[in-house]
Amino acid sequence: MFTGYSSETLDFLWGIRLNNDRAWFTAHKQAYMQHLYQPTLELGREVYDRFMEKFPKLGLNLHVCRIYRDARRLHGQGPYKDHLWLTIRPENDIWSHQPVFWFEITPEGWSHGVGFWNAAPQTLASMRKDMDENPKRLEKLVRRMNKDGRFQVQGRDYARKKGESTPLLASWYNKKEISVGCERPFDELLYSPELADALVDGFTFLEPCYQYFQSFCKNGLEDLK
Repeated sequence: MFTGYSSETLDFLWGIRLNNDRAWFTAHKQAYMQHLYQPTLELGREVYDRFMEKFPKLGLNLHVCRIYRDARRLHGQGPYKDHLWLTIRPENDIWSHQPVFWFEITPEGWSHGVGFWNAAPQTLASMRKDMDENPKRLEKLVRRMNKDGRFQVQGRDYARKKGESTPLLASWYNKKEISVGCERPFDELLYSPELADALVDGFTFLEPCYQYFQSFCKNGLEDLK
């Protein structure tokens, strides 16, 4: 059962950022397991069980990432991540092109939301087409999100604009990457078991947004199978 992160969690996250090498990590691996990985796994299992009880037909699975970077993609970075995340996502080879629910913890804070790791261009094109032909569908979700106040649309825009939409959808229309998330500093909620409640509530609120994103994936994923 998740009981909260600890001050040792924050110490480790800053430590690995400032000492991103094998010697430091090896000396502090137990701290990683005890204060970062294990609490994240416990948090993920609790949130997943409670969330999927609400939405069993989504057919999603829990994944908690490891701290080790892909050696083929270091790009001058150290061999370890200075953050950790969990996802509730489809279990297939093309999951990164489908919407996922996520939670991430970093030295600066934490975030959660729903969106794509790598949306297929065809998926985004289908979404723009829907905004052109049926803007009220997304506008209803955006008004609900704006009224709630926790979540904002996130992601990079295309360098060259794809077009224009209604004022309410202007920040959505030209996204090259898209998600809806909430970012918070490293606060007291991270030290509390109530973090699980916050994630379940947030993911439940975002479930209609997940369905919206998912509805455009069929055409965009055909070429990836």
